[in-house]
Amino acid sequence: MQFDGLRVLSLESRRSAEIEKLIRARGGEPFVAPSMREIPLQDNPEAFAFATRLFAGEFDMMILLTGVGSRLLNQILETRYPAGSFADALRKLAVVVRGSKPMAVMREWDVPVAVSVPEPNTWREILAATEARPERKIAVQEYGRSSPELLEGLRARGAQVTTVPVYQWDLPEDIGPLREAVRRLAAGQFDVAMFTTSIQIPHLLRIAAEESVEDQVRTALRRMVVASVGPTTSETLRENGLPVDFEPSHPKMGFLVNETAQRAREILQSKQ
Repeated sequence: MQFDGLRVLSLESRRSAEIEKLIRARGGEPFVAPSMREIPLQDNPEAFAFATRLFAGEFDMMILLTGVGSRLLNQILETRYPAGSFADALRKLAVVVRGSKPMAVMREWDVPVAVSVPEPNTWREILAATEARPERKIAVQEYGRSSPELLEGLRARGAQVTTVPVYQWDLPEDIGPLREAVRRLAAGQFDVAMFTTSIQIPHLLRIAAEESVEDQVRTALRRMVVASVGPTTSETLRENGLPVDFEPSHPKMGFLVNETAQRAREILQSKQ
């Protein structure tokens, strides 16, 4: 079976021309909107500004929202500071982790954890878990989307909050196609969405929020076929409250397109 005219969204960047050809060859109507570009580790000014203050002792708590973000922040800082400097600094703070992934990183680094936030690990659980804490100079490690509710909740307690956005990937220079993809998604103009890497998801939701159509995009994705290239991308989709309808037998782009084409009609009909 083929896509047979289904409208297929891809957010692939580096291999955008290739995936467009693959979708078209399988009978789909592709719309490819590049969603990311690589940023060198050393080009993270916010991370280094944070490091200067961290090593000067300006924080008494750090909230780590993701394991991958914690590791990436460490990699960034190690381009300028000795290995282990970040972990050494964290040992002097009250460290708060959201969920098992940053907890595993702290165990690996032998950093004590003051607060482990329980599931479902939303901003509400973070605020509840830290409510009785005395610390008021707080750094929040972000990866992907910010959490304004968390930041506002902490500040409402009188905390001085510093966000530490960590990224290896940023939006493309030209975000016109991605904005168009978001508008079409919100209008229900796609049947299939294929995700080939995790970072595509927060970037899509970031633009959807900027366009004030995030709710419509989420609703549209629940009605469509959402295909993920593999477990890591699937986990990110689920962490963001989005469905995963299909994973290919091998986490490769070609398998993703070919096998999604075979199953898309069946999955779409099951959602109607």
